[in-house]
Amino acid sequence: MSRTEPADPRAARTRARLRAALLDECALRPLAEVGVAALVRRAGIGRATFYVHYDGLEALAVDACADVVRQAVDALHAWRGRPDPVAAPPALREFFTGLAPHAALYRSLLAPGGGGPLGRVLHRDLRARSLAERELAGAADAPLVASAVAATFAGVLADWLHGLLREAPEEVADQVWQLLVTLHRSR
Repeated sequence: MSRTEPADPRAARTRARLRAALLDECALRPLAEVGVAALVRRAGIGRATFYVHYDGLEALAVDACADVVRQAVDALHAWRGRPDPVAAPPALREFFTGLAPHAALYRSLLAPGGGGPLGRVLHRDLRARSLAERELAGAADAPLVASAVAATFAGVLADWLHGLLREAPEEVADQVWQLLVTLHRSR
């Protein structure tokens, strides 16, 4: 997710405190049970200040999870030259193994199949990065493959987080990688 911080360093610090407070709260209870009152108390700010920065808890949660979207996009593009068609790049394996601490929060924002507010952000950002790289390579099918890559990755990630796929993190990384390499080669 391309998140631009406000130019005012105080606003950036406030948003960072709110994101950290949300992650701390979600480590104790599901997002659905987190209240704005407890969150602002933990962040040490006023309730009105919260609403200056965010429309609600879901907007804050998506912003707090923006790093996972950036990491996913970077992990999928962390190779150069000819990709190994079987083994995922180390960055993609590390991405999957690093999801555990906030998996419950990601599940609340990423619906099975890849929908939900975090899924929309992931799809948008991954499609944009894939499209740019395919166009740079001169691929005529850039929009089609970029859409397929984004949808495939978001769907597999979401289904895995929701327990619909039971593979270990390294295995699912390799499997989704193999699917994506096949998509790139199919056109």
